[in-house]
Amino acid sequence: MTNGGATTMRNRGRVALVASALMMTTALVPVLLATPVMAQQAGQNSLENQHEFDIPAQSLTRALAQFGVQSGLQVTVDGALVRGLEGRAVTGTMRADTALEVLLGGTGLNYDVTGDGTVVIEALQTGAAADGEVLDPVRVEATGVELSGPNDAITDSFVANRSRTASKTDTPVLDDSAAVSVVTQKELETRNVQDVQQAVAYTAGVQAGEYGSDVRYDYVRLRGFYSLLSTYRDGLSSRTYNFTTARQEPYGLQQVDILKGSTSSLFGMNGPGGLVNLVTKRPEDEASGEVFTTFGENHLRGGGDVTGPVAEDSNWTYRLTGLWQDAERAQDYSQDDRIYIAPAFTYAPKAGTELTLLTSYSKRESNLGYGYPIGIETSRDTFFGEPDFNNFDTEETNLGYEFSHQITDKLEFRQNARYTRVNLDYETVYLNDTTPLGDRYAFAVYGELDRFAIDNQMQYDTAIHDNLDSKTLVGIDYNRDQNNERSRNGTATAIDPYNPVYCGIGCINFTSSSETEITQAAYGLYAQEQLTIADDWIATVGGRFDYVQSDTDTISSGTTTERDDHKYTSRLGMTYKATDEVSIYGNYSESFQPVYSNLASRPEGVKPQEGTQYEVGVKYQPAEMDALFTVALFDLTQENVSQSQLSGGSYVYKQIGEINSRGAEFEGKVSLDDRTNLTLAYTYLDAEIKDDVVTANIGNRPEMVPEHTASAWIDHTIPEHGVFGDLTFGGGLRFVGARYGDSANDVPIGSHTVADAMVSYMVTDNVSVAVNATNLFDREYISSNTFGSRYYGDGRTVLATLKYSW
Repeated sequence: MTNGGATTMRNRGRVALVASALMMTTALVPVLLATPVMAQQAGQNSLENQHEFDIPAQSLTRALAQFGVQSGLQVTVDGALVRGLEGRAVTGTMRADTALEVLLGGTGLNYDVTGDGTVVIEALQTGAAADGEVLDPVRVEATGVELSGPNDAITDSFVANRSRTASKTDTPVLDDSAAVSVVTQKELETRNVQDVQQAVAYTAGVQAGEYGSDVRYDYVRLRGFYSLLSTYRDGLSSRTYNFTTARQEPYGLQQVDILKGSTSSLFGMNGPGGLVNLVTKRPEDEASGEVFTTFGENHLRGGGDVTGPVAEDSNWTYRLTGLWQDAERAQDYSQDDRIYIAPAFTYAPKAGTELTLLTSYSKRESNLGYGYPIGIETSRDTFFGEPDFNNFDTEETNLGYEFSHQITDKLEFRQNARYTRVNLDYETVYLNDTTPLGDRYAFAVYGELDRFAIDNQMQYDTAIHDNLDSKTLVGIDYNRDQNNERSRNGTATAIDPYNPVYCGIGCINFTSSSETEITQAAYGLYAQEQLTIADDWIATVGGRFDYVQSDTDTISSGTTTERDDHKYTSRLGMTYKATDEVSIYGNYSESFQPVYSNLASRPEGVKPQEGTQYEVGVKYQPAEMDALFTVALFDLTQENVSQSQLSGGSYVYKQIGEINSRGAEFEGKVSLDDRTNLTLAYTYLDAEIKDDVVTANIGNRPEMVPEHTASAWIDHTIPEHGVFGDLTFGGGLRFVGARYGDSANDVPIGSHTVADAMVSYMVTDNVSVAVNATNLFDREYISSNTFGSRYYGDGRTVLATLKYSW
């Protein structure tokens, strides 16, 4: 595309963007004008009116919010006044004042009613206040919005009932018309996960760690499609392109959400398989904390996590999470050193107004895991590079916030934003994957990434009719990535793979270098309507317009390539609540994924990758136990698929055409009696190449996509008895079926099953010791066989953790 053509396209895109923004703003005007009238009507409700209440025993803050919803009354309270208090359960038809008295029973709080009908929660007057001294309250509006959602860490269960990821609204998982899996903090801690790949390894529809010991990135496939471009942090894009990125620290996460299927109608640029959303630990109202140390073979780690109010009666809460690690991996001359620190603060002046500051600094010093060229049979720990030129070091800084404000009892504004800075030092020497064996190449990348993302949302909830509830979401988001990379290519002195002798940096000869800067700006406008009909039917309709500018400046050659892409994507879903425990759902959704990595080396005719999905499923959440079961059937198709293929002795990107992935998923998560946790997952994929530039590949199975994957985990706690504390045993199996390492299906890869295990013991109420093992039986297996090299999976790792918590 010429610069003139790019300018014309860009102007057209901006006109479309402005027009869409005006239409969306116009649509909001009636809502904004109507809200004062609605608020006034709500304020006229009386405490003497009878209502149907169903408020479980829970934190008083949430209980008062639900009381506001179910009574239609406006409630105000000092946030510090109710912090840490529990509200009693209220169930049945009764007057609002009766329900409020039951709710406040035993809390030491009372209420008053102002002239405009607002209910004010206040402390019983004692001491100076009783003698006539008036204390100025700091009031917090409880506007009737249920406060539960993804910001609440689930610390005592493997089961999550809600996730904001699937719809960007606080919708129960049972009601979502999509398959969504949640790995809770309890599950992350029980399995002592060391990276994101381990976090999602027991999830249906997910294939993780396909490059085995190569730990540069978190390699995840969703429903057969690669998802480096579909990683999110707190709902904001954290996608990877080219080389410069940093792996996320799992100790800094409170949960991981996996949304399956095409998601572009809400999130914009994504693959058809779905996305992974990493949720950062947030401040909590109650003070708590832990410190720990983890040790194993050539592995030492220490860290801690503390949270609570900044001061007594404060509207500020904080959380400080950090760790330090000095470790080696199994391969010779490897390391996995980490520093991570994440301060976070939440300011909640009003229930309904909240600002959370999320910051983090992460530094990793690590290496690459090496592939073994075909024809070499040696130890999987053998090192073929140069110890002094063997680095994949990253430094990442994040500064972000989440803000929400309840404008009225029905209208809420939310804004999430984050700035990210990543620095990369990538240096390696590796074996040539063709004869003569022993020849080596050298490669280096020095990169800087600056990323800014912001998402603005307005949500309006109302009852249109007695049997028709509406939840309307509109949003505008913006993402800008600027990635500068300086690369060097060359050779190194040949080596004997069976008796390696290293020669140092002096034997590396660089023959070429380049510098490239890729800048991508993405603008998105989206809207979604969720209609609940007669409490049993939930219809979801959504649409989004994306406009993407991608500019590649090859500084070393003085050339610039500009590209603009735009796309409207849609989503249609329906959920039927057959019972309170069973829902049946179906959806149609679309995906949009521009090809933007190093555009200067690609043909001008390259097109965005586009996908569609059809899905039906059943979810079962039994009332008698803490459990959630999901069965999903799906049919995904992606067109204009771009892959790296061997051509003329080097790898180039080509658009191979079309891939279809049909299949079924089953997933179950259960937590019983605080003693037993169970996860089950099975995935069947019937994947096929429908179109390819190499016609002989049509009808073959896509590379690295197995037909069957399965996993199971169970742990059980034997409760304390006499002088003995709680004792927990756990174990799991992960199975990945046979697959091919190429589109021609000429390179078969066998199936493998690995076992994990754990045991933990509560020494006292505050002190625990745990031992976790991955690949318990040290199974040697090939995780992938691509680009002419075999990659082995990680061997056995055993880590012991001593923890003190309060």
